[in-house]
Amino acid sequence: MEEREAVSRNFIEQIIDSDLAEGKYETICTRFPPEPNGYLHIGHAKSILLNYGLAKKYGGKFNLRFDDTNPTKEKTEFVDSILADVKWLGADFEDRLYFASNYFDQMYEAAVKLIKKGKAFVCDLSAEEFREYRGTLTEPGKESPYRNRSIEENLEFFENMKNGMYEDGAKVLRAKIDMASPNINMRDPVIYRVAHMTHHNTGDKWCIYPLYDFAHPIEDAIEGVTHSICTLEFEDHRPLYDWVVREVGYEHPPKQIEFAKLYLTNVVTGKRYIKKLVEQGIVDGWDDPRLVTIAALKRRGFTPESIQMFVDMCGISKSQSSVDYAMLEYCIREDLKLKRPRMMAVLDPVKLVIDNYPEGQIEYLDVEMNLENPELGMRKVPFGRELYIDREDFMEDPPKKYFRLFPGNEVRLMGAYFVKCVGLEKDDSGKVTVIHCTYDPETKCGSGFTARKVKGTIHWVAAATAIRATVRLYENIIDESKGVYNEDGSLNLNPNSLTVLENCLLEPAFADAKPYESFQFVRQGYFCVDAKDSKKDALVFNRIVALKSSFKMPKNL
Repeated sequence: MEEREAVSRNFIEQIIDSDLAEGKYETICTRFPPEPNGYLHIGHAKSILLNYGLAKKYGGKFNLRFDDTNPTKEKTEFVDSILADVKWLGADFEDRLYFASNYFDQMYEAAVKLIKKGKAFVCDLSAEEFREYRGTLTEPGKESPYRNRSIEENLEFFENMKNGMYEDGAKVLRAKIDMASPNINMRDPVIYRVAHMTHHNTGDKWCIYPLYDFAHPIEDAIEGVTHSICTLEFEDHRPLYDWVVREVGYEHPPKQIEFAKLYLTNVVTGKRYIKKLVEQGIVDGWDDPRLVTIAALKRRGFTPESIQMFVDMCGISKSQSSVDYAMLEYCIREDLKLKRPRMMAVLDPVKLVIDNYPEGQIEYLDVEMNLENPELGMRKVPFGRELYIDREDFMEDPPKKYFRLFPGNEVRLMGAYFVKCVGLEKDDSGKVTVIHCTYDPETKCGSGFTARKVKGTIHWVAAATAIRATVRLYENIIDESKGVYNEDGSLNLNPNSLTVLENCLLEPAFADAKPYESFQFVRQGYFCVDAKDSKKDALVFNRIVALKSSFKMPKNL
């Protein structure tokens, strides 16, 4: 008997398999429905890749739809950023881009239908009265005194709402369900409100807008979505979702399925918090590399492949849990380590002079682009009498087991020669300004020299050809030791989340670096050309991630 390979299915795939096997749907259609009231973040990436991945896996369709039913918070800027983010992640929505606002006429007709069925009424309760009548988690609510208005009255009032005859908050349209329901979402929820606001898509055509819980199931049904996949906070809203599509009368209602959100430790994802950071100038925009918006991750140097890997590792479940930020860092290291060139950059330079090297001579050494991936080939690196090394690679009075450069010690200059420290110069404050060395021309890298060995290898750049750059080092914007929030609810910010290093020196091969292009700085980490501030003659690099981490892969992954 032929053995069949076991296929692991998450719970959503198991539901889809069952629905298809039972003939409930011929094919599937999923969607990602963002509200354009901010930039997307890493949690949204999970939803995008999940919904798109399912559509692709089952040969179905994937929709991108903007749930733009609240003009008070929506902007075209957010629409544009979301389009860019979804495309960058690789989720192909082709000609399946939709806006909830394009269905406002149908939503209005659906509301009228509910009124005619006796399933909706216009209510005049104030916001304070509404809260009083709603009840609590342990006590049922009270019916509105306007609940039993006639169908004719409700139709007239609702049309007057549409025609702009009432001020904001004067009247709302509510579904008529059950004020004694243990699920508060079913206690005659508001489905339309008056809002005299200009909409980014429909302009001033409407002065009433549907609420999310009413609009969302209608949008799904109109588009033929089969599986409305959302996060767990909408689980209590599912009865209302089902009630809307049932009462409005859609023949093929979509099925809502909830999964656990992606919670990442020590990061900020709340839109109101990010907005406050932007408005206060603590970050330089929604795409500041210290944030985990998709735009920020892209600007910092993360790749779509690394985010897909991260989402796959996190898995899909109904159990809420938090994921260590270090796992995301692990994924970008894994993605970049064989793809990107390893080049030399000196972040805190101190001059090194090889006293016995010919003055004015420049030679070009052959250096591998990536020791772990020979297919990336070789590059020519200029070498001369005067170089720069990182200050941390020299100590005048080193501790034991310090194998880098110090007086009398010999090290290899990476890809070049052995050099021995024979002297140094200091300024008036005692700071080392120049290190003097001699080199052994017999020890050229690749020459086969074996007469003696050295324990230390350090990187360098040639002074004559080095290019200057600004380098930004990032830490989490939240102080991990104290948690995300202070007692008063404000963010517990890390004052050291950004360190800017000016006058860093890089080998000349960096001169042609393009925005978003990434490299490994030898012994430093992975860095990306900043797409916002970097210029051809003034390069700016963002550190994506350091080389090492204490993160260990879970055994079950």
